[in-house]
Formats: sequence, C-alpha cells, structure tokens
Amino acid sequence: MSSSTPKSVAVIGAGITGLTAAFRLHQRGFRVQVFEQAARTGGSIQTINEKGYLIEAGPNSLQYGAPELKQLIKDLGLETELVQANPLAKRRFLVRGGKFVPVPASPGSFLSTSLFGARTKFSIFAELLTRPRVRTTDVSLAELVSSHFTQELVDYAVNPLIAGIYAGDPAKLSVKHAFPSLWAAERSHGSIIRGMMAHSVSARAATSKAKKACGESGMAPIVSFRRGLQQLTDTLVAQLPPDAIRLGTTAETLLPGKPHRLVWKNSSQTGTDEFDAIVLAIPAGALAQLSFGSLGERPMAALENIPHPPVSSVFLGYRREQIAHPLDGFGGLVPAIEKRDVLGVLFSSTLFPGRAPEGHVGLTVFVGGMRQPAHARLATPQLLAQIAPDLRELIGANGEPSFVRHTFWPRAIPQYVLGYEQWQEVLNAVEGNHPNLFIGGNVRDGVSLPDCVKSGSRLAEKVIGAT
Repeated sequence: MSSSTPKSVAVIGAGITGLTAAFRLHQRGFRVQVFEQAARTGGSIQTINEKGYLIEAGPNSLQYGAPELKQLIKDLGLETELVQANPLAKRRFLVRGGKFVPVPASPGSFLSTSLFGARTKFSIFAELLTRPRVRTTDVSLAELVSSHFTQELVDYAVNPLIAGIYAGDPAKLSVKHAFPSLWAAERSHGSIIRGMMAHSVSARAATSKAKKACGESGMAPIVSFRRGLQQLTDTLVAQLPPDAIRLGTTAETLLPGKPHRLVWKNSSQTGTDEFDAIVLAIPAGALAQLSFGSLGERPMAALENIPHPPVSSVFLGYRREQIAHPLDGFGGLVPAIEKRDVLGVLFSSTLFPGRAPEGHVGLTVFVGGMRQPAHARLATPQLLAQIAPDLRELIGANGEPSFVRHTFWPRAIPQYVLGYEQWQEVLNAVEGNHPNLFIGGNVRDGVSLPDCVKSGSRLAEKVIGAT
C-alpha cells in the first residue's frame, strides 16, 4: 500500500468466508473491522463438546485438497492439529430395497453390485463413446445424467448424492452453475467420464511437484481438527486484533462513496463508520435486506427468492450394543425413491476419533432439505419419532438414544437452480456500480467449506488489488 496509514476495510459476516478475508487483509496491514449479526463467529461451522461427545452441528468434515485451504491451515499453524478420517471412511453406503448397500469402489465391484441393473452398468461403458455436444440452454443435473446414462443412475446415485451435498433436488439444480466441470466436460469431450478423466489428469499434472514435495498421492484426504471444525474459525478469530469483530451488530445501510460509510446497529446503539472498501460475506437473505444510499434502496432484494431449504442435523448417542450395523464406513445416503424420512446417516464416531465416549457411538442424521422441508421443522420429540423407524430398519437401532442434540437450520444451503444467472447478474451489477465493494460467499462461489475459504481469499486479493 502506498500510504503509511493502513487502509480500512469493513468485512460484513464472520463465517468462514468473511474470517478468511479478514485474516488475509490483516496479514497485509489493512485495518479490518468485522460486523457479525449473530452472537458468535463461525457461521454454519459449529462444534459442540458435551457429555463426552464432539458434535458438528454444521459441516462435519472437509476435503483437504484446495490449495487455498491448505495454505490457510499452514499459515494458521494448524497442520499439527489436523486429523485424517478413518480409512473406513472410504466405504460409503446407499439405500436400495430398504438396506444399506456398499457403494462400489472399483470396476469389479461396480459390475457385481446390486445397486444398479445391467442396463445402467452397460451405459457407463457406452457413455465413453459419446460425441461432444454444445447445448444452447442450461439443463438440470438430472436431465444431463439421464441423457448420458439411465434414470436408475439418477434415482440411486445422483439423487442421494445431491441430498448429501446440497440437501437438494437434482431435477432442479443447474449443471452450468452448480456443476460447471460437468458442463465443460460435455462440451469439450461429449463423454462426461472422458472429460472428467482428462480434467483429473490435467489437475494432477499441474500439482504433481507440490504433491511429491508434500508426500501426497491419490485423492485429497477427508480431514477435521482435534477439537472439530470450529477450531479453524476460532483460530482465525484469535489471529485478528481483539477489537476487530463486533458481534450482535447488523450492517443496515451502505452509503457508497470515497470513503464508503456504513450504518450499523446493535442492541444498544446505532453508529456510522467510514471505510475505504467493503467486503460482503453474508448469506443471500442478509444481502437482500442490505439497503443502499439515503433512500434505502435494496438492490439485492431479489436474492431473497433463492431457494434455501430447511435442514435438521440430529446428533444421536447410543451404547454400542444398541446398534446392530457395524458402522464400518463414512455413512449412508438415502435416495428419494426409497421413500424414507431421513436424507442420510453419518457414522460420526467411526469417521474421526474422540467423537463419542468409550462404549458408545455417535450418529449424525440429516432430515428435510428440498425433499421433505416439513420434516426439518418438527420439534425434537416429533422428529425423533419420525426418524426412529428408519434408524431401526437401516442400522438396527434398538431403544432410545442416550444423547440427543438437535440443530435446526431454517435456511441451510443456497440452491444453484436453473436460472441462477439472474441472481449472479444482480451481484455483478451491484459490484459494478460500486467501486471497492466486493461480494462473495456461498451465494456466489460454491457451497462447500473449501469453496468458501477460496472465496474469502479471492475477496482479500480483490481488495488488495483495488486499493
């Protein structure tokens, strides 16, 4: 920076995106002020330690592959705190015929699996011969996959996978926006499989030197931290100045200019501060409410219409002998066609050590989403009664759990549905009309935790480049 006085930046939102941006800017000498409406930092990342259980109320793990995530963890000194998932986590399950069936992990196991019929198995090999095609309009993920393979693959693989990632519906999600790599693969190779294989080979070649230097190989590992994922956001907070974060404070109005003026409000007062740049790292609903200028216009009001299904995350503790299933894997997902009341069950105490007391197991059950939103809104007693038959039939749960922790997310994950470009255009227009205003987060840059870290890093770089 040219001036000896650190330039000032307001970061709105203290989730992983905002905290990453704030940390990177603080590193570069910017004076950063973070505004967070909630009473805590971390956003959807929340780890609870209670009665010997380590519970993730939001994301449960992360894939340790993105360079921005790796660099952040290194810069925070958290590499020694990483915990790799149990090797059994490579084993995943899907429900078919009312039972958890292992997901095939090799060509041989795919040919012998009972998850898919002969037509679907043949379609995998036939798809390799598909010619490139250029679509003139976006399509849903379900339509793309069914056009290349079979409806059975959509029903028993894609549908539960999307429930696990987005709590969404593949018939509504946009390929172009939610899965741009698939969109590009079809355009360049015709065959999605060949396109993705080519992309994988290219990516591995680009990073082979770094992987060799780090002693890494194969797929990016699934990891967490010794004290859970919140250790990441807590460490980010600890690296910022003590007065850098204002909790319980809502950014109400932005008065653009040089400098920008931000009107904020908390439980006791309303104030105005000036900043050289503004970073918006808040959910779509909060962006929609943010007013601009003296007339209080809301240029992002349309973002309120982005679908965000509710999700309930229910952590259950049982004595080991209460569960018949060996819990020898990551967990299992449930296709909608199976007509169950749960989206999936994560074997939390198998995934990472120290998640349950001795002689007990911990499970995380996901309910609701686009599939059954009303289920997610049930009170805890009603919700437990609703999911009890599924737990009994799928994993042999016997009797009542000895521990329950229910977390309800009323607007869980933004759905990158068909037509999502209308909302991206709104974000582009607001940024274009207001210099030194930058927008990121899961509404724009992807919904996974690594996506959000990358978004925060990108936002910081934009501020640095602009000022």
